Amino acid sequence: MNNTRAGISLMIAATFIFALQDGISRHLASEYNVLMVVMIRYWFFAAFVIAVASRATGGLRVAAKTRQPVLQITRGVLLAGEVCVAITALTYLGLVDALAIFICYPLLVAALSGPILGEQVGWRRWAAIGVGFAGVLIILKPGFGVFEPAGILALISAVMFAIYALLTRYAARQDSTATSFFWTGTVGAVFMSVVGIWSWQHMISSDWIWMAILCVSGAFGHWLLIRCYEMAEASAVQPFAYFHLVFGACVGVTVFGEVIELHVGIGAGIVVAAGLFTFWRERQQS
Repeated sequence: MNNTRAGISLMIAATFIFALQDGISRHLASEYNVLMVVMIRYWFFAAFVIAVASRATGGLRVAAKTRQPVLQITRGVLLAGEVCVAITALTYLGLVDALAIFICYPLLVAALSGPILGEQVGWRRWAAIGVGFAGVLIILKPGFGVFEPAGILALISAVMFAIYALLTRYAARQDSTATSFFWTGTVGAVFMSVVGIWSWQHMISSDWIWMAILCVSGAFGHWLLIRCYEMAEASAVQPFAYFHLVFGACVGVTVFGEVIELHVGIGAGIVVAAGLFTFWRERQQS
């Protein structure tokens, strides 16, 4: 199936849901331990991927079958850790600033695809990567007396997610999407249970409702993303992932009263433009 228009619509819908998740995560993490919030979220995620795998052809045995378990475990742990770092960054920085920095991850994927995957990165994409990181520096404003150390958390989160994305590409050489999805959810749930169970806190009833919405929306968002990549080529729909920043900024401004400062807007615009160029070059070469 190749329906680019439907794939783009699904990508935009997924980014809208992920932006809402960011807002809910920021609220919960400001009241409770981040590890506990992510742990509960992963419990539901694991239940979701197990349910999906059990209904697929071959069931759980086929979904769990892999010749590269160390790689799959590394992916699962890395993503769970990235989610913890990202939510911490959202809590301290706010949605606008944290997402403005995080959106540099496609540039990091392009930069690291050479040493990790052995892909060829031409001078045009290297130039775009350099311009994009100049945009990140504009957002961070180091050396001007207003540098927010928590911005480093958002940058670390972007690096971790970029490495996770590259490891996912590498795993796809031998494992199916269903297998990688299964290992991502189950390994992440086990890892977060080990590190997060010690941080359990009492949660009030209204926040349990928000937690339930977070868990259900997370599963639905991942389902939309899977359907998106089933319907259209990744290079065609990936640029629309930048709507995550747009929707996240809307949530930050309207719900949390955040302000989009001039240097953040300029820097984010530069990063998005550089990222779109790298996607265009990748599509041209493919």
